[in-house]
Amino acid sequence: MATNLDLDDRLIQEARDLGKHSTKKAAVTEALEEYVRRRKQRAFVADFGKIEYVPDYDYKAERTGR
Repeated sequence: MATNLDLDDRLIQEARDLGKHSTKKAAVTEALEEYVRRRKQRAFVADFGKIEYVPDYDYKAERTGR
């Protein structure tokens, strides 16, 4: 999907330098991937402590097929 964006040239160049990207597209793509990954991590962390576990569950027995 072609998209025209008015991006800050200084930021793009800094991202390209830090990530050693040869193109603006590569820098923007990696930035978007990292953004999505971090947002998913936040959602996961927000659920931390909300999941109830059975205290007497024997996970070792499940591994050995007992």
